[in-house]
Amino acid sequence: MKLFDFSLKLNGFPIKAAREELKVIQSKHELVFNEFVTNKKKEILKFHLKHNPFYQSLVGDMEFSNWNDVPVMTKRDLQQPLVKRLSTGFSENKVYVNKTSGSSGDPFIFAKDTYCHAMTWAVIQNRFGWYGLDFNSSKQARFYGTPLEMAGYYKERIKDYFGNRYRFSVFDLGEVAFERCLMVFKKTKFDYINGYTSSIVQFAKFLRQKDLILKQDCPTLKVCIVTSEMLFEDDKQLMEAQFGVPVVNEYGASELDLIAFQNPNDEWQLNSETLYVEILDEHNTALPNGKEGRVVITSLYNRAHPFVRYDIGDIGVLSEAGTTKKPILKKLTGRTNDIVHLPSGKKAAGLTFYYITKSVIEKDRNVKEFVIQQHRKDFFKIKYVSLERLHKETMKTIKNAIERYLETGLTVEFEKIENLKRSKSGKLKQFTSLIKTEDQ
Repeated sequence: MKLFDFSLKLNGFPIKAAREELKVIQSKHELVFNEFVTNKKKEILKFHLKHNPFYQSLVGDMEFSNWNDVPVMTKRDLQQPLVKRLSTGFSENKVYVNKTSGSSGDPFIFAKDTYCHAMTWAVIQNRFGWYGLDFNSSKQARFYGTPLEMAGYYKERIKDYFGNRYRFSVFDLGEVAFERCLMVFKKTKFDYINGYTSSIVQFAKFLRQKDLILKQDCPTLKVCIVTSEMLFEDDKQLMEAQFGVPVVNEYGASELDLIAFQNPNDEWQLNSETLYVEILDEHNTALPNGKEGRVVITSLYNRAHPFVRYDIGDIGVLSEAGTTKKPILKKLTGRTNDIVHLPSGKKAAGLTFYYITKSVIEKDRNVKEFVIQQHRKDFFKIKYVSLERLHKETMKTIKNAIERYLETGLTVEFEKIENLKRSKSGKLKQFTSLIKTEDQ
């Protein structure tokens, strides 16, 4: 029995029909596909303008002759009870309901109608299939968080059973815990690893320390798919070396869908089948491919809840080589609320700041993990987990690098701690700004 498909069908998600529609969409030629996307955008906008009182109140009495005139939604627009945001004819007990992780600072409960959720899974299954993976038969080594409350814990365990996956805790990344992980890999025929980037990177560092290549102990392993956190090139190289398999980068949002997935040609291919992705400037004007801006997404299938020109809170660049049918995400540079604001008025992406530090600190294999917090425009704190304190020379090198890439006159403080604080879901936020600015 195909347990995963059965579980979707049991919960009212028509996965067979969704897969069939996905095939039809993917078979369209480029010109026909352009027309398909244009029609789907008009269709979903028209639906919510007619059937969703929340969306009607959000946009007012405006009439839209041009897609660029459609207002941009943000997560803060959605900070009200779900029942007030549902389209007419949909109720909470007849839709898929979930909650975002809140990593952006604005968590909220969202909904998808059953067919939209089935389309989400059809796309995910399709992408994983690029690497010979089948959710009904491929065994997954899962590095994700586990709910602490009893009901949530057992719900996830049941989902793990139907999803043919073994869940490793991301809250204990110590050597003893990784020794236990390794023993499980030796005894289990895993097909792939899937989970949070930072946790899997720590497992790779453990293997490097032990001078081990995972595929030698788990020969069935085919690929590692990381998600939810930024993947840096040197971390990818480390994982590929220690796992002995390709590392694939996934980018998604629970309230939307799988947004982008690294294809076998090493391109970060955007999901054009169920989403419409735009890059906008600060005036909500669409930018040409190659220009950096805010990632704004329209869910083409969700009728239960409007996500029309929805600002997801990320900053990215589309590739000039992409097309409407096969758009390519050239770069994802971080979140709009993770911006470094400096005394001079200069701004920089928080993850750029993190990477400047990382390029120095990672040379000292004594450091396992670190995060950066901005407390004032001129004051930053680097919290790190290590066996020994950072050498004064390393601290000086980091400070010099920060001043060289950003500006002089900044104060950087280092704090050695036992464990880094992760979110309830188990994600690690590499850079956090704790200051309030005019554009926040």
